[in-house]
Amino acid sequence: MTITIGKTSALVVVDVQRDFCPGGALPVPDGDKVVPVINEYIKKFAAAGAPIIFTRDWHPPDHSSFKSQGGPWPPHCIQNTEGAKFHPSLTIPPGAEIISKADKRDEAYSFFQGTHLDEALHKRGIDTLFVGGLATDYCVKETILDGLKDSFEVYHLDDASRGVDVNPGDSDRALELMVARGCKRITIEQIRGKEVSTVSSPLE
Repeated sequence: MTITIGKTSALVVVDVQRDFCPGGALPVPDGDKVVPVINEYIKKFAAAGAPIIFTRDWHPPDHSSFKSQGGPWPPHCIQNTEGAKFHPSLTIPPGAEIISKADKRDEAYSFFQGTHLDEALHKRGIDTLFVGGLATDYCVKETILDGLKDSFEVYHLDDASRGVDVNPGDSDRALELMVARGCKRITIEQIRGKEVSTVSSPLE
């Protein structure tokens, strides 16, 4: 299977932030290994004039997911801290769109949760999402499931995602669920795009 990308396709890079990489507050095993692969996807989508969207956790200090607030996680990706920054080797091209999520106290694993991004993307004519990043079994999974629910065609980037696997096998189970709901799994060798000179307008 080979997929041709264009202006109706969008690359969604999920939470490739310092705190989710080795040495961070909530590291995904080998999380930094996704960076060079994602950078290659970014090149392909930029050349095709397709939108590139970066999501980031952007938590307040008292976020409900933190153990100090009764949640399951250590404090991570707190607004305006080093840990909330994108991985330093991640390419952020001109015109890329950055979406902050979980920036209030409530949790939001999916970048669709609590927003109108589904409407904004459909309004722009985007019908296909290519999703990768961190972590497969949490924010990547929930973004993909919401995208499918909102009538997008969705692809999981197998070579550009890693899971945290709090429970052994969580990532495999997440992938099985995504596929059962209609997601397709691909790698970068299956992507091709026609080069164009314009990029579609940013999210409204």
